[in-house]
Amino acid sequence: MAKASVLVIDDEKDLIELLRYNLEKEGFRVEGAPDGESGLAAAARGRPDILIVDLMLPGMDGLEVCRRLRADAGTASIPIIMLTAKSAEADRVVGLELGADDYVTKPFSPRELAARIRAVLRRAGAHTAETGAETLRRGDLVIDPGRREARRGGKPLALTATEFRLLHLLAAHPGRVYSRTELMDVVLGRDAAVVDRTIDVHVTGLRKKMAGSGDGIETVRGFGYRFREPED
Repeated sequence: MAKASVLVIDDEKDLIELLRYNLEKEGFRVEGAPDGESGLAAAARGRPDILIVDLMLPGMDGLEVCRRLRADAGTASIPIIMLTAKSAEADRVVGLELGADDYVTKPFSPRELAARIRAVLRRAGAHTAETGAETLRRGDLVIDPGRREARRGGKPLALTATEFRLLHLLAAHPGRVYSRTELMDVVLGRDAAVVDRTIDVHVTGLRKKMAGSGDGIETVRGFGYRFREPED
């Protein structure tokens, strides 16, 4: 079985080498990049299985790196774990809003990070296995789980891995109401680092990207969300 590839974008050379040593012992292939520009180039060139991005990068910070990764169709679906020395909930929410799938607060142990990496990759892999290759069509929205692509009006949607899982789950069961807890368990997994607004943040981002069809995701006040199938 091929080893999962990890790209670490961090300006601390010693940290990159520490993570390289420990993650390679855990069975990963690791590449490092010292800044945002080189990290973006490496991500576009190598299409790693997962990205580890430090929030506090010189020049282009981690949030801008995340924003650019999500704006590029070629890298939009690559899972991202953000590293941050900040513990305030606001910083975590901003990272989630920009498309991060998880975050780890410094200081952390390499073993903890390896566990988070496996959890994020496991969620992505489990979703692919569960959904199979059946294409969903909801009005002008087409979701192809086999290709991990979603299109509206023939145009591709640059969704994060989490947004794609969320959209597919809701669209696959139109009319069914999911609580926020159910969505977190199914889409994010119980081992993900979450804050109270996690699902709301992902739904907001998904609605923005879906534009006109975003209103198909309805808020059920005081409970959660459901997908309303468009009328013919």
